[in-house]
Amino acid sequence: MHRFLIVIEKTNDNYSAYSPDLPGCVATGAARDEVEQNMYEAIELHLQGLKEDGLSIPQPTSFAEYIAVR
Repeated sequence: MHRFLIVIEKTNDNYSAYSPDLPGCVATGAARDEVEQNMYEAIELHLQGLKEDGLSIPQPTSFAEYIAVR
């Protein structure tokens, strides 16, 4: 099992997401739960494509943290 960080951003009309560890792997959705599901599917397809091309799956190295500022 692989765990990849995804970044979800709210736009004016929908949500978009990407994974810093998987360049080019992106998804959109009308709602947050939709973009999460679409991103899950996008990552599955991305990893399948890497395998089919004989490429290795990159090790996740990204992480996120919130910083509180006064």
